[in-house]
Amino acid sequence: MEILVVLYLFFTFLGFYYLSLFSLIFLQNRKHMFESPKPEREYSLSVIVPCYNGEDVIVNTIKCLLNSDYPGLKKVIAVDDCSTDNSYRILKELEKKHSRLLVVQTPKNTGCAGGAKNFGAKFVDTELIGFTDDDSAPYEDAISNMGGFFNDEKVGAVTSRVLVRNRKKFLARLQSIEYKLIAFTRKLFGFIEAIYVTNGPLSIYRKKAFDEVHGFDEKNLTEDIEITWNFIYHKWKVHMSLSSVAYTVVPEKFKEWLKQRLRWNMGGIQTLVKYKSTIFRKGMLGVFILPYFVTAWILAIFGLCLFTYRIVRYLLLKYLTLSYSIEAQTTLMRFNDIQFSGTVLFFFGIILLSLGIFYNLAALSYSRKEKEEFKRENVFNLVTYMFVYLLFYPIVLVASMHKFITKNKSW
Repeated sequence: MEILVVLYLFFTFLGFYYLSLFSLIFLQNRKHMFESPKPEREYSLSVIVPCYNGEDVIVNTIKCLLNSDYPGLKKVIAVDDCSTDNSYRILKELEKKHSRLLVVQTPKNTGCAGGAKNFGAKFVDTELIGFTDDDSAPYEDAISNMGGFFNDEKVGAVTSRVLVRNRKKFLARLQSIEYKLIAFTRKLFGFIEAIYVTNGPLSIYRKKAFDEVHGFDEKNLTEDIEITWNFIYHKWKVHMSLSSVAYTVVPEKFKEWLKQRLRWNMGGIQTLVKYKSTIFRKGMLGVFILPYFVTAWILAIFGLCLFTYRIVRYLLLKYLTLSYSIEAQTTLMRFNDIQFSGTVLFFFGIILLSLGIFYNLAALSYSRKEKEEFKRENVFNLVTYMFVYLLFYPIVLVASMHKFITKNKSW
């Protein structure tokens, strides 16, 4: 049992370390969270929208982009990846009404978002190249708040803050909390040049940098994570504009959510394996980002194992106590026989949990671009998110690792 205690204390220390690190970064930069530099000049931009069977959402996405107040937006390129619905026909009709809209179709279905994005990039001749998903809805000022970051010639990518558009179903409301917390944490990472993903709903790249890393890795299930690591590997800076908001549609059913998360985790594992040789080298990629990923996954799996152990142990003790009592009323196994430092571990657990709750509340309080939306987050949703929803994280991670090891890329 001593080994388990040591492991528990070690991982508790890691939890304290990361929470303390994020807190210090926030306290030092809290006045700069929503800052967006003014563009020194007008950077020409083309935005690519990959589309596959998006007939219900693609029109809204295109209109949101065309309504952008960014003056340098020269072209919106919609790439239909051989949809089986009416997406291509709808896009061609829309193309007739908007001179800045170009609609193209891949020769054959690429089977991945990265393939459609790379195909669309062939039609780009502007200084910047942006990407948004076919179900996303960027705010009118989202792109304008991102352009100024490219004043620094070393900046290769800028990403946005993603919020959930469909919040009627309970699972979607939990993801709404999740997305706000992710955005807050990602912005903190930006202050130490450690942003690990440029999201699909709205990200902009310097075309020169995009070409240098040869675009998206079409074999990776999360091409947006891989290209970000590739940028950092090639010493390009990556920033985030918290004031640039793009809405996205999230899964409303558990089965759809599970498929999405399996893909995300498997793509993350692919990326980790691809860049494993950079550990403790290659700047922030090897010194912080990669170790952070590994540590977070180990913590998740350790937590799942510890939780499972405690449940199994409790049930086993109950079974032995109730089923194997003898006439003398003595048991084959007593609770104290395998109890270990419960008070100390419980104390550290409570402190860590309290810090986690405080961090989440602070993060949610900074979702202030839409104050009315912030008010909709109630205590019940937050409690369910922290004590139920998050429990599925390590389970999905373990399942993803199994699928990756067995080379099962279906989801």
